[in-house]
Amino acid sequence: MQQRPLRQAQDRPFKQVDVFSATPYYGNPLAVVLDGRGLDTAAMQRFAHWTNLSETTFLLPPEDASADYKVRIFTPGGEMPFAGHPTLGSCHSWLQAGGKPKRRDIIVQECKVGLVNIRREPGHEEANRLAHRLAFAAPPLKRSSPSPVVLAQVAAALGLKATQIAAAQLLDNGPVWLGLLLDNPETVLQLTPNHLELARLKVKVGVAALYPKTEAPPLIARANREAKAFGQAATADTPVAADMEVRAFAAPMGINEDPVTGSLNASLAQWLMAEGYTPDRYIASQGVCLGRAGLVYLERDSSGQVWVGGESVTCLDGKVTL
Repeated sequence: MQQRPLRQAQDRPFKQVDVFSATPYYGNPLAVVLDGRGLDTAAMQRFAHWTNLSETTFLLPPEDASADYKVRIFTPGGEMPFAGHPTLGSCHSWLQAGGKPKRRDIIVQECKVGLVNIRREPGHEEANRLAHRLAFAAPPLKRSSPSPVVLAQVAAALGLKATQIAAAQLLDNGPVWLGLLLDNPETVLQLTPNHLELARLKVKVGVAALYPKTEAPPLIARANREAKAFGQAATADTPVAADMEVRAFAAPMGINEDPVTGSLNASLAQWLMAEGYTPDRYIASQGVCLGRAGLVYLERDSSGQVWVGGESVTCLDGKVTL
């Protein structure tokens, strides 16, 4: 049997960006290969496994004429049809590298879930040469009630009592999450999950809780709480009093806890806004227990479309040999 000749490695433009933070190293990191042409799936997967980040993306020329670029998204263990922080981080990297969208108001990303619209948030186009505030249109959501047996098993793995769970839904916008709305943010922050059990159950879990309107933490109190949570002074991202606290547990993907999760926040917003748990605009905090200070900006427009926004900042800029 004739062996296929090895592909010649080449230098490719590369960025590592932090997403959902304008301050480097306080968001969710993403590796972006800006020119993935000529790489097969195995090569992409091998590099994504090597980076050991929650996601690595590869930018390609679009196949759909209406798209500005195509992206393939990989975790260390497999390819994903869609993910939130790779969408914003890839778009940030494409724009920073000189990408010119076909439309003035919208950037169109092609990925396995289809076409995703991304917009520049007003007032943030040129505010920071290294950071962009962008927002993606949340893909359509399929949701259903979870199995009571699975819900009880997950609650046990999280150490939750039934009375601490206000609502639960199975959320699917490409990635599938079991979404849990809990009684208060401190319950969210104090969870110590049994990740081995969650991996055995093969369930990714997103937990969230709203700050009571009458008890919204003052900015200084929030900064102190976050500093206490991860032993650091508050960063430039944290003078914002978030409306919700979120955590994402993804042991079945080999990630015990994801720092800041766009796809989860998208599906949580679509569910919670539709059921009247939240207003049409709110800010979610995520990553506190991992020493991060991620902020996700959620908004439902007049057409009912939910937008998921956040800042991205470039931390590494150079080339990679692939």
